[in-house]
Amino acid sequence: MSQSDQESLANDQDDYLSNEELRQALELLFFAYRDFTGEPDVILANDGFGRAHHRVIYFVKCNPGITVNRLLGILKITKQSLSRVLGQLVREDFILQQTDPGDRRRRTLVLTDKGNALESRLTGCQSARIGRAYKAAGVDAVRGFKAVLTQIINADDRARFTGGGPHTD
Repeated sequence: MSQSDQESLANDQDDYLSNEELRQALELLFFAYRDFTGEPDVILANDGFGRAHHRVIYFVKCNPGITVNRLLGILKITKQSLSRVLGQLVREDFILQQTDPGDRRRRTLVLTDKGNALESRLTGCQSARIGRAYKAAGVDAVRGFKAVLTQIINADDRARFTGGGPHTD
């Protein structure tokens, strides 16, 4: 392939990175996020909770027995922010917080039956939305979507998704 053919090919490949394409992607992400979180927001509001509560419930479900410090690392929030949200979830019997028998300084977290029921409702509506989108888009689009999302997240978290689950260990 000649130098000019290679340059032409490179320019054609960069067309998908135009400002307009990038703006459309941003807009699609904003609308997708709004709709992805909309249904769970209504469910959460019924219990006086918000999105921070949802994230805590989701990751405790995915990682039963997770330590508070590990949860802080996943969520990348302050201890103060987690303390407020976690305190409410513990007080209202959605999460059980226990002292780790192996290290009495650590606290571990598991969902209660009430927490599991809420997590199931939240994840159920979001899984249904993603499932419908996956079916409509097709298998190649699903692979591409996962590849794009994987590249959007930071490198430390990206490594979690390259070798199968569990993704938050």
